Amino acid sequence: MKVIAPITAVWFALTVTIVYGSGIEVDGPSIIRNLIPEEPLERQSAAEYAQLKQEAARKKLLLGDQNPKVQRLRKIAARIIPFTERWNSNSREWQWEINLLRSPEINAFCMPGGKIAFYTGILNSLRLTDNEAAVIMGHEIAHALREHAREHIAKSELTNIGAQLLGAYIGGGKYTGLFSLGGNLLNLKFSRENENEADLIGLDLAARAGFDPRSGVTLWEKMSAASNGAPPQWLSTHPANSSRIAEIQKHLPEVIPLYEEARRLPNR
Repeated sequence: MKVIAPITAVWFALTVTIVYGSGIEVDGPSIIRNLIPEEPLERQSAAEYAQLKQEAARKKLLLGDQNPKVQRLRKIAARIIPFTERWNSNSREWQWEINLLRSPEINAFCMPGGKIAFYTGILNSLRLTDNEAAVIMGHEIAHALREHAREHIAKSELTNIGAQLLGAYIGGGKYTGLFSLGGNLLNLKFSRENENEADLIGLDLAARAGFDPRSGVTLWEKMSAASNGAPPQWLSTHPANSSRIAEIQKHLPEVIPLYEEARRLPNR
């Protein structure tokens, strides 16, 4: 699925805090991510995503375009994507894809460049409403918009080979070869700070698209019940459900007005 977001966002920066009109405010993205070239990372993402789809199709685990659940997810994405430019102006050029994989896993992700996948387990086990699915999708898209993968890889490489050697790789044009590790992007684990940021930006995206951000609370209540206190794979590095719910409730006054405004639009 290819979705282009033809909306020019108006934004401005105050010190290190980025403010997008009303709604959620967060610190600026990590500068360290700039140590990693963006284009090779997005090419790696596209290649891994294509391989994932090919393997899933071979095993008959990739649901087709006409599947109602696939169409449902793509309709949700089509409402959210136009608002992504507020957080990353490059997203207007991304070749967005949204697919659904048949698997009992409670899992979803968005890779660099807008490559989104949901697993049927997260839809079926949690019996997600559209609002709850939108909160999850907004969260995953936020990881890509804030380039958490670039940040994670940069920090890892600084630890593994040191700043000077990393600079030599980048300066000599040799660094792109390090992106050939199979499955690297699919298996990234983000920091708790990244997860908190994705939660808040995901709420902002969902609210602007006309999805009720209060569903973030019911979503994590369902997650907690489904995991019996232990987080599933998708949540292994996430904050505890109780603290996540408290943080969402704290920021609801910032996003509910966005939701209410969106609901007043004729197409909602």
